[in-house]
Amino acid sequence: MKKRYISFLGGVVLSLMTSCVDYVPTDEYQVEKPESIALQEEINAYQTLKSYVDSTAHPGFILGGAVNQSEYADKGVMYRLINSNFNEITAGYGMKHGAIVQADGSLLLGGVNALFEAATAAGTTVYGHTLCWHANQNAGYLNGLLEPLVVNSPAFANELDLSGAMSGNLTGWTSQGDMVLSENDGMGEGTSAFKLTAGANLSAPEDLQLVTPEITIEPGNEYEIVAYIKSDRAAEGRISFEGLENNEPEMDWMGTGTASSTFQTTMSWKEIRFRVSDFQGETFKIKFDLGYTPGASHYLDINNLYVYNPNGEPMINNLVMNGDFESGTGWGGWGNGSTRGITEDGMGFGGEGKAFYVTNPSVTGGFWEVQTSYGFAEPLENGEAYKLSFWVKGDAQGIIRPELQSPDYSSNGFGQVMVTQEWQQVELTTTATADDRSRLIFSYGEYAGTVYIDNVVLSSASLSGGSTTLVQKTPEEKESIISGELERWISEMVTNSAEHVKAWDVVNEPMDDNNPSELKTGIGKTDKAADEFYWQDYMGKDYAVKAFQWAREYGNPDDLHFINDYNLEYNLDKCQGIIDYVAYLESQGAQVDGIGTQMHIGIDSNKQNIAKMFEMLAATGKLIKVSELDVRVNTSTPNAEILGQQAEMYKYVVDMYNEYVPKSQQYGITVWGIMDSADDASWLPGERQGLWNQNLNRKPAYVGFVEGLQGL
Repeated sequence: MKKRYISFLGGVVLSLMTSCVDYVPTDEYQVEKPESIALQEEINAYQTLKSYVDSTAHPGFILGGAVNQSEYADKGVMYRLINSNFNEITAGYGMKHGAIVQADGSLLLGGVNALFEAATAAGTTVYGHTLCWHANQNAGYLNGLLEPLVVNSPAFANELDLSGAMSGNLTGWTSQGDMVLSENDGMGEGTSAFKLTAGANLSAPEDLQLVTPEITIEPGNEYEIVAYIKSDRAAEGRISFEGLENNEPEMDWMGTGTASSTFQTTMSWKEIRFRVSDFQGETFKIKFDLGYTPGASHYLDINNLYVYNPNGEPMINNLVMNGDFESGTGWGGWGNGSTRGITEDGMGFGGEGKAFYVTNPSVTGGFWEVQTSYGFAEPLENGEAYKLSFWVKGDAQGIIRPELQSPDYSSNGFGQVMVTQEWQQVELTTTATADDRSRLIFSYGEYAGTVYIDNVVLSSASLSGGSTTLVQKTPEEKESIISGELERWISEMVTNSAEHVKAWDVVNEPMDDNNPSELKTGIGKTDKAADEFYWQDYMGKDYAVKAFQWAREYGNPDDLHFINDYNLEYNLDKCQGIIDYVAYLESQGAQVDGIGTQMHIGIDSNKQNIAKMFEMLAATGKLIKVSELDVRVNTSTPNAEILGQQAEMYKYVVDMYNEYVPKSQQYGITVWGIMDSADDASWLPGERQGLWNQNLNRKPAYVGFVEGLQGL
């Protein structure tokens, strides 16, 4: 006979009755317990998940659960549920590049360290997820490193006469060692550079040297020196002088914040910028001493070698004060509930400094219905042509329109500007046709989203000076930059985590779905998310080789390193693709300890494929990890039959893992579907994929998973 109970409602009614009448026995009110409640009680009677793993027979098997980093670190309900059921946690997002790397490239590790502290207190281990992926990256920072170098020459007279050198005449210049004028090796297209090549035997910095002609100055003034230099390999140099009180000074040559006697050069153009004022007389010379690195060739750009008085008379006047937005903004704006302001540091062009942003929630009926405005100190000159230059990008494609405007709204437009998701420089000209053009207007009514604008320059077209050189980075430079950035990220993340993390997803989701024997690529992809960045597009097929090598170099010697991917059970060709890629990585010197199969599957997934996948993976001899298991039910309102099918699929996965993967190769299983997703969740919305429902009640899937664990 089924157990009987007094219903909660009946108890309430009875309580009310006893306040007025004598007690009446309640046996006649007993009812049969509903089957759903009885079933839930049976499920609740099960022990915690990890108690079903025989640690004696299976000492190496790890049962893991995915968790929200902050939710776990706060030590609330999920903290207790995870710790009681699982041996290991995997942070869903909190340990990824996009969560940790800030706009300036620094690592914000406070949240990760709080996770470690909470896990240590619970005796729960942490799985590292993930070091190298194409998604969840700080793509804005990484793409900023690849932006062209924009060199704006000073808007002042150059006290160093370069006219002879530009035409090939080196009268007044002296050199030591191998120095030539090299065409097309300067910054920008078709420009020249001084090329200085060091010999094999160097005994002093002056063994490779370039000395300028005498530079006439006004004593008592401070002068700024600007130069751009690169080398064909990592090298070293310095600048010394003739005619200063200290001819061999220590300087902060490249704005690093630290003064030194020399500077470092690489294959990318580097700016040298500093000031001197300790002149002995009315002239001085600059000496570029590059005799430090045998065999290195150095390139010194001619067009942008400058000596100028920053307090002198400017040759060009930017009518937009603070056009780089580093000290705030004098811009106003209005329309359509739009917002505007200054970004955080590191969000300006090239990933440096700040930018001005405008967010328009929707396209309006007229382009003029959303605008920003900058007022000039005095109206522009009627009949004068004006040049407008700025950098712009957006989070979507669309049109903006700049114009010169009068108080009566008459204007001279610069035309339409197509905004893309990549920074681009815009250079436009228009002529003021009235004497009351008193403000610069940008209109955004045709653009829905956020527009970022930086380095705005408006000047009279008749003024000279202030030229701009745009220097694109070569593929070799990009490879070097991105390779260095990946090493820096892995080294800092792994070093910080070494005490707590002993296993890592080093490379995540490398294989292409449509070409499963090839790597993913972002080349030609027009719908990339804001956080997508493909390391392999810059570093090539060996990007993963380096990732595994760096993880080994900077981590613990015995750390376990995995490669991880999805749909391996859905597409067996992709499963073979990752197996082949692992073989390639190891042929190139990487050590891959294991392969992770994510297994975001459904109740209708192909069971034969699941079994075959485990068989194929096990044949590699590697550790095999089910890394992100959940089972979709394909409806937000599953009935008892569907929930039973879900339970059976959870059990089947564990059974096949145990049948085909030898115990010595079983790393363990991590459950991604801890709890059902809400209908508006970002991950599997409304799919009811978890072992617990949203009220944290165990589901039949819990029983199915337990039955699988009991078979290990």
